[in-house]
Amino acid sequence: MAIKLENVGIAVRDIEETIAFFTDLGLTVLGRDTVSGEWADTAVGLDGNHAKIAVLQTPDGQGQLELFEYIHPDAIETHPTLPNEIGMHRVAFSVDDIDEALKIAAKHGCTPLRGVATYGDVYKLTYLRGPSGILVMLAQELKKD
Repeated sequence: MAIKLENVGIAVRDIEETIAFFTDLGLTVLGRDTVSGEWADTAVGLDGNHAKIAVLQTPDGQGQLELFEYIHPDAIETHPTLPNEIGMHRVAFSVDDIDEALKIAAKHGCTPLRGVATYGDVYKLTYLRGPSGILVMLAQELKKD
């Protein structure tokens, strides 16, 4: 059986704010819609499912995020995920300039949880809290001379 990762879905408080954050980092909006009805209830397993959705793609064409903002039922606010919690954890992106990516994130009020670390001579990386508390990892591969 062939299998392919289609996208990562993330429920958000404010879809416009979240789209702005990810498009500023370089993702492109592939499509937007509002979904509801029996098919949506069945697929998601939630009665009365009604949500705004947007699908964003990474510049390399390989990765996609599906963002959704619930219209009904009301979204449930939880504590932001901690780095050591079990379950859906984070979304990670490779960037060619971590300092530039962090400047863009800062324009959206998003800063590293603790700072930027260097993993050996392989990566500079950091976790930050994005819109709706999403954990986002940014990693820049270090070039060997």
